Amino acid sequence: MTLVRNVIRKGYQVAVVTCLGLAVIAADISPTQAQIRPESFADLAQKLSPSVVNITTSQTITEQSPGLSPMIPEGSPFEDFFRDFMDRQEGEPRQRRAQALGSGFVISADGYIVTNNHVIEQADEIMIEFLDGSELPAELVGTDPRTDIAVLKVEPAAPLPFVAFGDSDLARVGDWVLAIGNPLGQGFSVSAGIVSARNRELSGSYDDFIQTDAAINRGNSGGPLFNMAGEVIGVNTAILSPNGGSIGIGFSMSSAVVSGVVTQLREFGETRRGWLGVRIQPVDEGVAEAIGLDEVRGALVADVPPGPAADGGIEAGDVILTFDGREIDEMRELPRVVASTQVGKAVRVIVFRDGRTRTLSVTLGRLEDSSTTEVETDEETGKVTAPEQAEIAGMTLMGVTAEMRQQYDIPETVRGVVVTDVDETSDAYTRGMRVGQVIAEVGQRSVAEPADVVSIIEEVQAAGRKSVLMLVRDGGAPRFVALDLDE
Repeated sequence: MTLVRNVIRKGYQVAVVTCLGLAVIAADISPTQAQIRPESFADLAQKLSPSVVNITTSQTITEQSPGLSPMIPEGSPFEDFFRDFMDRQEGEPRQRRAQALGSGFVISADGYIVTNNHVIEQADEIMIEFLDGSELPAELVGTDPRTDIAVLKVEPAAPLPFVAFGDSDLARVGDWVLAIGNPLGQGFSVSAGIVSARNRELSGSYDDFIQTDAAINRGNSGGPLFNMAGEVIGVNTAILSPNGGSIGIGFSMSSAVVSGVVTQLREFGETRRGWLGVRIQPVDEGVAEAIGLDEVRGALVADVPPGPAADGGIEAGDVILTFDGREIDEMRELPRVVASTQVGKAVRVIVFRDGRTRTLSVTLGRLEDSSTTEVETDEETGKVTAPEQAEIAGMTLMGVTAEMRQQYDIPETVRGVVVTDVDETSDAYTRGMRVGQVIAEVGQRSVAEPADVVSIIEEVQAAGRKSVLMLVRDGGAPRFVALDLDE
């Protein structure tokens, strides 16, 4: 029940470990003034521990019997007997019970409990143990695998002690935090540390992890990360470790993400995220210079399949600067902001296009209702591009032919010019240009033959620009490349 993923960070290979009971802590504290190290965490731990629970899950696993392989000499009088016996025994399935441990915390007096999805995933039975040793069975209310959050419900005979979510956005690097959980099955263990970093991203579009050096181990998963006000600012989820044990690098999903997910799971039993319907990529210095954007910020729209964004007038090549009144400084901020916005809401989106900003109105759809498959577009009609050739910026370009479509697996719906060779010492190669890719746009203008590319690049250079933005399709998937023309 343990998941290990290799991650490379600054040349060191480590493992991101999440498990039924592996936790991470990351915290920060809400006061705006510098915190003074407390003489003791005892009062806070005593106050908060009754709201933290141990979670034991069990499930029935069916395994295929491996059978035995006795060594019977060929020709032995017992050979047929043993073969018949083994044929009857081999392959008969057998069942066994598997258990796993984790942590959680109570968020309401009537028995709602928050934990990690991977703690209770595929469990047949879920048992909750409280600080006083009492136990209650729990029912699953809802899960959200995208953020690894689950909500459970128990039916207590009396109101339960509970804790509330705090504002994780107020946490600062260096703030004290407290983690309480069930590490290695020891139960109700407390550890303290500081917020080591903020806004960490591991693998998901909605990741907003708090990194902490508080000691966490297997069994802490799903447990709370508290600030010094006793508020939950994170749910312990994962650690970085070369061996599966704590080395002081843990991650807790921020309450800014978790609180909204929990609200939806309690209300609907599922998440209902807003859906914009764009494919995006980061804005770097080259992209900003190429399109005339003064600052390196926002989310660059690489593609707009049919959906809310297309209906609202967003186009490929736009840079989304503001969404529903919130500034988008980095690409990774946009998915979280969109997901937290109400489905069906008409939002104002400010984009940068053709050297100026434009304000658009987009009515959001629901992410869970959107298709996850590529949407095919109608095939364009017109003349077949002639296979003429041009060399520019370290690339050799040719018009698309039927043979090239077959050779490089270029979809029929993709139009542009094909890269047939790339100088490995060129900026184009450094920025990921490879043989077989198709350049569909240059300077946000469609190109149909190599001469179009040469003409547009010459115009850009004549205008004094140091780079040009190209829309490149690799197997149909779009991305923008800011090509340096200053070589």
